[in-house]
Amino acid sequence: MRNTKVVIDDTTLRDGEQTAGVAFTIEEKCAIANALDALGVQELEIGIPAMGAEEREDIRALASLELDAELLVWCRMRDEDLKACVGLGVQRVDLSLPVSDQQLQKKLGKDRRWALQAIRHYVRKACDMGFAVGIGGEDASRAEDDFLLRVMEVAQEAGADRFRFADTVGILEPFGVFERICRLRLASDLDLEMHAHDDLGLATANTLAAIRAGASHVNTTVNGLGERAGNAALEEVVMGLHVLYGTDCGVDLHNYPEVSQLVAAASG
Repeated sequence: MRNTKVVIDDTTLRDGEQTAGVAFTIEEKCAIANALDALGVQELEIGIPAMGAEEREDIRALASLELDAELLVWCRMRDEDLKACVGLGVQRVDLSLPVSDQQLQKKLGKDRRWALQAIRHYVRKACDMGFAVGIGGEDASRAEDDFLLRVMEVAQEAGADRFRFADTVGILEPFGVFERICRLRLASDLDLEMHAHDDLGLATANTLAAIRAGASHVNTTVNGLGERAGNAALEEVVMGLHVLYGTDCGVDLHNYPEVSQLVAAASG
């Protein structure tokens, strides 16, 4: 194990709620956040402010719980998205942007040069607004590593402290994850976060491979909720670290069955 200190950044309340047919009430969101905080989960990604006024009110309510966990929200690199993050009581933003040529060109009609300019501008702007900033590399699994390193370099120069490597379309396998995260880890001292999807049943394996290669942060969801086939399951990642690597990430699963049942009931 290269990395003995792993931070769980649970995204049940953001990516988990993007599961088809799932919409948590504010009461359910507060109960889930309190339960995850009680387990010792260090970070919670709790929503997308640009989704609207109701979502922002929910985020404010979650922030008012005064949890021990650091709270973060997801946003695009747009002025209106950053403006929507103001006054919510959260400490961190994940500024997300496609980093593969496929998504840059076909989703946004943009190129790499534009992406680097956007990163430089919006990271500085978010930092000036008082947020801790991580960069979310959408579709990083289909991006070239040389470009990812340039993205990380520009982001760090602008003030970001973390890069999220997102396997957005769920195409990676553990050996490839290990090689790629090793390469990024050797070339940069930014914190690295793994965001895995379970389309091939490999989200937990890919997450553990990323940790072994030097990832400091990992995204999970309770019961593996998430878009399409879901994300890496919190319970699997925590127990995998404990049983396979003897690593304590600070999350105590003794009361996990109640949390699992809570989320199962809320998500249907």
